[in-house]
Amino acid sequence: MDVEHEQPTPPGVWRALDDLVTQMVDTRREVAALQARETRLLADAVDLVIAREQEYRDQKHGYCSDLPLREVSSELGAAMRLSDRSVQSRMGRAAELIEKFEATHAAWKNGDIDQAHAHAILDAGAMIADPDKRADYERRVLEAARAETPYRLAKIARVIAARVDPDGAAEQIAFAHEQRSVRLIDLSDDLARVIFEGPAMLAHAIYDRLTSMAHAIGRNPDIALVGDDEGNRDGTGDAEDDRDGTGDAEDDHDGTGDAMDRDGADDTEPEDAYDPEAAAGPADDREGADDTESEDPEDSEAASEAAAGDATTDPMTTDRVTLTTGPSAGTDGDGDTRTVDQKRADILADILLTAVPTAHGTGDALDAIRATVHITVPVLSILGRSKQPALLAGHGPIDMQTAKRLAAGAPGWNRVLTDPYTGEPLLVDRYRPSATLKRFLDTRDEHCRFPGCTQPPWRDDHDHTVDAALGGPTCSDNLADFCRRHHIVKHHTPWRVKQLGHGILRWTSPTGRVYVDTPVHMVQFVPDPPF
Repeated sequence: MDVEHEQPTPPGVWRALDDLVTQMVDTRREVAALQARETRLLADAVDLVIAREQEYRDQKHGYCSDLPLREVSSELGAAMRLSDRSVQSRMGRAAELIEKFEATHAAWKNGDIDQAHAHAILDAGAMIADPDKRADYERRVLEAARAETPYRLAKIARVIAARVDPDGAAEQIAFAHEQRSVRLIDLSDDLARVIFEGPAMLAHAIYDRLTSMAHAIGRNPDIALVGDDEGNRDGTGDAEDDRDGTGDAEDDHDGTGDAMDRDGADDTEPEDAYDPEAAAGPADDREGADDTESEDPEDSEAASEAAAGDATTDPMTTDRVTLTTGPSAGTDGDGDTRTVDQKRADILADILLTAVPTAHGTGDALDAIRATVHITVPVLSILGRSKQPALLAGHGPIDMQTAKRLAAGAPGWNRVLTDPYTGEPLLVDRYRPSATLKRFLDTRDEHCRFPGCTQPPWRDDHDHTVDAALGGPTCSDNLADFCRRHHIVKHHTPWRVKQLGHGILRWTSPTGRVYVDTPVHMVQFVPDPPF
């Protein structure tokens, strides 16, 4: 995307970095143009197949129904060093992109977006049958694509598609639910893989509960594992103000870890979670099925970096406690050296085989942990006056029937008032208010607000843009969600951020480039048509 320079680039290493970034941007633009040209050629190959079929008919020559396709794809496959079936798949996607999303291909050709962006737009919008709705979807999603990473865009595109064509999205979700399955794949080295493919709400809930149980293993058994508030998944502290159980609820501006660090670790970002090639083929052919994104701080490559600053001091004593996470953490209080991923796997097997996680020493307490998922349900949709979809945080649209059932049984509701013209959250409150401003920020931001980062809000800090110590107010226009890594980047590097209002952040890099990050609600908002 095009970025502006706010100020002259300073000399030294920043000038060299500025030159390198400029060359990288130009190179990626050239690569995108070549990839778009290849897509056009693959689409032209489909036209050759159609022409070849006509030749067979004119000659009244009996032939296998897909023989012309085999002829063309085999020739291309040999030249491209690919199998003919891979070429056929690429030809089909290329033709669909050129036919249905011409503006997307043009933006790709100009280098405004790249291949991953284009395929994300295609995957989310292919189900829209109505040409006018599809054009509306493409216009909206292209605006987002010029400023978002492919991983972010894939989620945004699904939401925009569902809001532009809610009926089509509901049909697509219903069809996908019918394909739910559990598959077993044998691997090498005495391993095997069990894959659950089912409703996203169930998958997220399963993963959330396993994660809460994994973190609970080895803690003091006297600590309650079921919290007394909505967001306290493991019962180690206050749900809103102390999500990592350290007891520190104030804002942290120096990155030392004594404030609103909710997990005290790295924000390993699942940039490669979206694979346009894998999305093209059947699930059984995806060798990357095990590449499920892992955003758990215990597994990040920089956990030790974050842990080095995550020391908290009890104001009543002089003892200093350091929390170290990840595979290098050594052992916990029970001598358990397993990583969180290993614990999740062991607990899952334990529950499926014995119904309760009794093999982990605290079966009753672990079994009491319940999953937490964040569902957004438009009130007009619940009342039957709108077809806007329900949204699962971190995923996208889910079926309304499931959302209504969850809403009916929910112990508490967050009310989110949004602007009817932009979708910007204006207010978040509850019948029993508790940390209202924090809930508002989590709802508005949805993830870390550094460009390209996708860390969810429960792993982020509520950070003052202008330091409170310097007079910055504690309000929505001066607070934003930042993961620990980018919180530290903001305070300890030349990166600077300014709030433009309505949650829009203007980041300035060390080289003087400017990047604008807009809240996802505003990016993916589609107003209801008038009745």
